[in-house]
Amino acid sequence: MLIFEWIAGVLVVAVLLAGVARRLGAPFPAFLAIGGVVLAFVPQVPRPGLDPDLALALFLAPVLLDAAYDTSLRDLKRNWMPIAGLVVGAVGVTTVAVALVARWLVPDLPLAAGIVLGAIVAPPDAVAALSVLAHLRLPHRLVTILKGESLFNDASSLLIYRLALGAVATGSFSVAEVAPTFLIGVVGGLVAGPVLAMLYVRLMRRVTDPPSLVVLQFVATFGLWLAAERVEVSGVLTVVSFGLTVSRLSPQTMPAHLRVTSNTVWETAVFVLNVLAFVLIGLQIGPILEGLSPEERRHTAVVAAAVFATTVVVRLAWVLGARAVARLWHRLFGPVGPAPIGLRSGTTVAWCGMRGVVTIALALALPGDFPHRDLVVLTAFCVVLGTLVIQGLTLRPLLAWFSLGDDDPVGIEIGRARAAAYRAARDSLADETSPHAEALRREFDAALSEAEDHDEGLAPESLPADRLRRRAVEAARAVILSLRERDEIGDDAYLRLEEELDWTELSATPREEVAP
Repeated sequence: MLIFEWIAGVLVVAVLLAGVARRLGAPFPAFLAIGGVVLAFVPQVPRPGLDPDLALALFLAPVLLDAAYDTSLRDLKRNWMPIAGLVVGAVGVTTVAVALVARWLVPDLPLAAGIVLGAIVAPPDAVAALSVLAHLRLPHRLVTILKGESLFNDASSLLIYRLALGAVATGSFSVAEVAPTFLIGVVGGLVAGPVLAMLYVRLMRRVTDPPSLVVLQFVATFGLWLAAERVEVSGVLTVVSFGLTVSRLSPQTMPAHLRVTSNTVWETAVFVLNVLAFVLIGLQIGPILEGLSPEERRHTAVVAAAVFATTVVVRLAWVLGARAVARLWHRLFGPVGPAPIGLRSGTTVAWCGMRGVVTIALALALPGDFPHRDLVVLTAFCVVLGTLVIQGLTLRPLLAWFSLGDDDPVGIEIGRARAAAYRAARDSLADETSPHAEALRREFDAALSEAEDHDEGLAPESLPADRLRRRAVEAARAVILSLRERDEIGDDAYLRLEEELDWTELSATPREEVAP
């Protein structure tokens, strides 16, 4: 089987699995993990290798940048305390607990190697949780906490991972020697990201061609990660701070047609990278299992089950324990930031601990001579599979049972901002006297009138003529298609007209069923 045919087949199956996941309201990565297991046992399937040094750059950099770009910096600041607790406390405690459990079950496993395993399985992947939460009305604060955790826990786990790998290679570990490097890596990443983002946005103003822009975006992403790793600063923090800064600066400089194209390509790229990550680690499972005796398989299964249970129990204990401490502090000493989350909200956050592409990328990046590498890779994959299947498939029923309500703060902000935008658009036409300007003014006046009648002052999602505009575009599209079929116009004319109608249709507010 040719490698290109194999990749095409994998992507087609992934698209089908994504459709099934959407219909079931289940996390798509859970189906990818199951598919990776199945593929591992298919005979004569190509098993392409991947340089460990490239695994992190290939799978982490684009995913982190995409997530950072879509994250609200304001909401991160408001919820910094629970996010910091998960990023530092939960990751650290999970790493130590997993290392101790692994050492207990595998006595000849070096402690540093156990810490590497702990760092690999410690960071949850909120992408899996949010793929479920997207179908439900979960409180916005919980979504913010999960997004913030997924951005920054990768940095803490990767720093521990790198330090422990160094200890495995050298056979020793000194806090005095490591601390300066650690601080430089953290501070350097937080400083370099925003500085490079400002320079990047300034340079990108000159790029007006969509393909060129998208190519340069990916070059910048991978180049940023590789450069950060070369000078020994945190690649995760550099990429995340870069993405957060670009998301604040680029709307003022990037034209709409470039932004639409870029968003579509990035969404597709992240989808493909998730597929490839799960498939690549799945392909490693088959040969590893084939080389193990029945007794070794049973022992590996025990280790994997114990590590999986440890990750779940530690997260539950940490989140609920931190919630109890926060509520006690809030009661005794007064508020420090927003009020602590409730018991049902805390349980939901704790149960949203599914591991995903980050754990897989870290496992793939292990050097070939790492102690007990096969055991570590198998255990990491089992933790990913277990959390995605058990937690991922039970998260939706759990949320339905809890009946967590949401006052929809984002929807309220959107409605108010939309009213302000409509008002500014109408006022910009004050000096225009043409019939076209009058028609637009009537549209905005109708929308603003509806906003004034709303208790919250929210403008409607669609302008009055949007439904008619879409119907008119459909009729126009049918006519030019008929003209092409009768050979009255050629393909060149048809494609030009099709593009014009596409932009006209996109100018209407998206219908609810296709809104992002």
